[in-house]
Amino acid sequence: MKSIISAFLIVFLIGCKPKQTVATAAANENTEVSKVINGHYKNQHDFKTLNIRANAKYEDEKQSHSMNADIRIKKDEIIWINIKFLGIPMAKAMITPTKVSYYEKINNTYFEGDFSMLSNWLGTDLDFNKVQNLFLGKAIDDLTKDRWISEVVDKMFKLSSPTDVDVSQEFYFEGANYLLKKETIKQVSQNRNLEIRYPSYKEEKEMFLPNEINIKAEQKSKVTIDIEYKHTTFNEDLSYPYSVPSGYTAVEIN
Repeated sequence: MKSIISAFLIVFLIGCKPKQTVATAAANENTEVSKVINGHYKNQHDFKTLNIRANAKYEDEKQSHSMNADIRIKKDEIIWINIKFLGIPMAKAMITPTKVSYYEKINNTYFEGDFSMLSNWLGTDLDFNKVQNLFLGKAIDDLTKDRWISEVVDKMFKLSSPTDVDVSQEFYFEGANYLLKKETIKQVSQNRNLEIRYPSYKEEKEMFLPNEINIKAEQKSKVTIDIEYKHTTFNEDLSYPYSVPSGYTAVEIN
C-alpha cells in the first residue's frame, strides 16, 4: 500500500454515464506559437473551490489496484485528497504551497516534506501551481517563460523544448480551444520519462475540465495511473480535515 500511495502522490497525486465532451479541431500549420500559448491561457479557471469525485486505477509491474478519490482544491492554497478502497478511507494527502504531506493506514506511516521529493523523482522542478495545473488540464510549466519549437503532429499543435537539453518537454494542443491533450517530460541522464494525457474535456461554468487523466511514469520500472472524474462542483464551502493519527511512523522517500 505504501508504494501505491507514494506513487500516486509522486506522479502528481492523480460512473457509467456517458461523458460530456468538448468538440475538438485539427491544428493549422499556419498558426503561430504565440497564438497557441495565448489561446491555451484564455481558458481561465475562475473559481474559489473545486470538489472532484474520481475513480483511479494504479498499475505497476507487480500489482494493479482500483480506488476512489475525493479531491478538494482551494484555489492556489490547498489540494486535499482522500483515497478510499471499497469505500473505506485508507489514506489522506494535503498539499500546500510549502508542504507535501500524507498518511496511510495499512502500514501506519506518514510523510511530511517539501516539493523536493517530487522534483527529485521526476527530474524537474515542481511546486504547488504545477500540481494544481495537472488536475485542471493546464500545462505544468509557464509556457510564456521559454522558447519553443512548433510543428503540427497528428493534427495537434506540438510545442517542444530544444533538443540539446537534459530535461526536454513536449506539449500537444487541439485546434479548437487549444486544450492540452498530452505533455511529456524526459530526463535522458536519469532515464526518466513522464507522460500525461487528457483524452477529453467537459465544459462547466464556462470552464474546461478534464474528463480523465492518464499518467505514465518510467524510471527503471513503469507505473501507470488512470484518473476518471465522476462528478465536479464549484465554489462550495469545503473542509480539509487532516491530522496524522497518533502512533504513526514517519517515512522518507528518496
